[in-house]
Amino acid sequence: MPQEQIQAVAKYIYEYKNWTDFTWREAEINALFGEVRNLQGKIIGQMNTLGFATKEEATLTTLTFDVIKSSEIEGEKLDYDQVRSSIARRLGINIAGLVPANRNVEGVVEMMLDATQNYQKPLTNKRLYGWHSALFPTGHSGMHKIEVGRYRSGEMQIVSGSMGIEKVCYEAVPAKKVKEEMDKFLKWFNVNSHIDPVLKSAIAHFWFIIIHPFDDGNGRIARAISDLMLARADGTTERFYSMSSQILTERKQYYAILQKVQHSTGDITDWLDWFLHCLKNSLLATQTTFQKILRKTNFWKFHENTEFNERQRLVLNKLFDGFDRKLKSSKWAKIAKCSPDTALRDIKDLISKGILRQEQQGGRSTNYELADF
Repeated sequence: MPQEQIQAVAKYIYEYKNWTDFTWREAEINALFGEVRNLQGKIIGQMNTLGFATKEEATLTTLTFDVIKSSEIEGEKLDYDQVRSSIARRLGINIAGLVPANRNVEGVVEMMLDATQNYQKPLTNKRLYGWHSALFPTGHSGMHKIEVGRYRSGEMQIVSGSMGIEKVCYEAVPAKKVKEEMDKFLKWFNVNSHIDPVLKSAIAHFWFIIIHPFDDGNGRIARAISDLMLARADGTTERFYSMSSQILTERKQYYAILQKVQHSTGDITDWLDWFLHCLKNSLLATQTTFQKILRKTNFWKFHENTEFNERQRLVLNKLFDGFDRKLKSSKWAKIAKCSPDTALRDIKDLISKGILRQEQQGGRSTNYELADF
């Protein structure tokens, strides 16, 4: 292959003139786009038939998973209880077993809530700087000091592979052009246009990732920008589906499609197709989440006159939220921060009330599970 052709193949989308005049083949995404919009309307309609407490629980659960999964995509694992407690406190939701959250958790939660609860506000350089500062409160990413609360002044390469055999996956927009490109992006983002907000969410995500304006945190901020625009599409601060949870499930495809379309000459049909499929899968997965939330809400309504202590409420809520390990008396004692004897008394009390039962398998130690109600 001639050298000119090799260079042409390797050219990044931003190296083309007027690269942000994105195009797509509408005929190829129209049916999928219609399905997504129909599912969104259906889910919001279903949620609006439910009570305030159920909708509040759904929003809290969705936002908790959104924060946790978006960070997990980048390899950072946040504590579920800290994230849930931080969100509940900020939204004024009364839940049992609130725990203090560390600075990293508070920062990610602050960014996500600003994006989804203040979705009608314009997106500005200053707002993005605030998000970035919230993500990196110490001025470090891991052990490395980074530029925080401002766009990067250095060049950016995305590298994969082990030390010594690294492979450059992407070279971002040159640093000297970042502010100019971001001003153009924000002007487009904030202007009302004929583009549906769901499609605008997809385009914004891709556009921001291509610029890669910060030293670190670009993926999480891109997903927050997507969530902001999806909240505009839904017209509500209540969140009932988590795009980040689905992106984590499809992480390999996520990076593969970005790597493919970064070399496009301007046609982003493949990216829009992937984004809409991912969003559709996220909406479908929400149906399962709803069933768990409804079961939890119905349980507490059914037992509104039953006496529970705070330890019992704490552990029961964990079981309903998807506690995925075996529940033993020792685990109960650890979660509730009590003695093994107290844990066993709590468990026996719930068994006598028909709320817990011993698992059928038996074995060397006794496990407990929720009984049907």
